Amino acid sequence: MSDPRPGHDVPDSRGRTGLHRTGMDLAGNPDVRMREVEVTSDGWHVLRRTTFDYRGRSGEWTTQSRETYDRGNGATVLLYDPVGRTLLLSRQFRFPVYVNGHPDGMLIESAAGLLDGDGPEEAIRREAAEELGVTIGGLTHLFDLYMSPGSVTERVHFYAAPYTPADITGGGGLEDEGEEIEPVVVPYDEALTMVADGRIADGKTVILVQWAALNLFG
Repeated sequence: MSDPRPGHDVPDSRGRTGLHRTGMDLAGNPDVRMREVEVTSDGWHVLRRTTFDYRGRSGEWTTQSRETYDRGNGATVLLYDPVGRTLLLSRQFRFPVYVNGHPDGMLIESAAGLLDGDGPEEAIRREAAEELGVTIGGLTHLFDLYMSPGSVTERVHFYAAPYTPADITGGGGLEDEGEEIEPVVVPYDEALTMVADGRIADGKTVILVQWAALNLFG
């Protein structure tokens, strides 16, 4: 009998078990046969190695392995002032981009966060309040996108919502999570320039600014 494995047979650091069964019941693609799922890291989020058989266009079956990083799904919102023609974004330090070539790691982004068990609308209202101090009224759902489908399972729900300067009443993020988030009001025309010259380099934010160019301020 094999030794118990955290996340498999015994609880991991967050009390989870059965993480190795994720995906084993998938049956939507007849060209994929699941073989095995192994949890290779069970920190705050979960890294898995999945082995499966795949039938290519030639009809030949091959056995393949893929690693997937599961951090849950997320949501993001573009807050825009239709009168002042501005966008309300955030600025914060992101270590992964700092270690991968960004000069200072300070990214300008749209408000965003993980769902953490909430529905997408509830989650993005929570994040907008925590990060930017804004209570969102009406939300417009735009689309749901996989942001890094080669290795990350996350699907991000995109929204847009109007705001007024008077709506900004706080923000800054959660201190107990080490967040220091600065609200940044950016004129729409400048945001387009910032995308072009690289000052806005966050993927979800670039997508939302381009959506605004097509649908709000064109």
